[in-house]
Amino acid sequence: MTRLHLFDMDGTLLHGSSAPREISRQLGLEAETVELDRAMSAGLIGPPEYAVRVHALWAELTTVQVTAAFEGAPWLARIREVWAEIRSRGEYCAVVSLSPSFFVERLTGWGAHAAHGSRFPAVPFTEPVDPAGALSAAAKVVVADQLCAQFGVSRTECVAYGDSLSDRDLFAAVPTSVAVNADDHLAGLATHAYAGLDLWDAYELVR
Repeated sequence: MTRLHLFDMDGTLLHGSSAPREISRQLGLEAETVELDRAMSAGLIGPPEYAVRVHALWAELTTVQVTAAFEGAPWLARIREVWAEIRSRGEYCAVVSLSPSFFVERLTGWGAHAAHGSRFPAVPFTEPVDPAGALSAAAKVVVADQLCAQFGVSRTECVAYGDSLSDRDLFAAVPTSVAVNADDHLAGLATHAYAGLDLWDAYELVR
């Protein structure tokens, strides 16, 4: 039996941070993004409005800054080693995140079979973001089902890794889940829990 490992990114693969924060830090706009994060956490705005507003903040964003944000981000240790191990076992690994696609998709270069984020135009921006392309917690399950079809597995053969409210729907949809440095939103939902800075140790719980 093969399996599909589904990884959240912000707060999971990225410890204590998110792609929008790391990108905004390159522009000196981290405080503004933190406020947007708080507004979304409080339910004052949803993913579509968040995408439009953060896209406006990043009007001057360059590919050099995106690369610097990606390379300087606080990633967990041994992500690439975990994905190489998963591949060696004939299993699949994918990232599903609410963060911008242009950042998330870079993780295919680290060994993920697939990486899905909220759809953003390419950097540098020459067109607006489509709010309809913003992912939500419920949309993560839809993407997971599409990946299951792509790789020929069922939900029962999936393992989800996440840390927060945006992962609740996916944790409820699959039989095996790992809460990674998680907040209270996942309490009682995960089959395993890990606190630390090394993805291999989290992966070993379901290996």
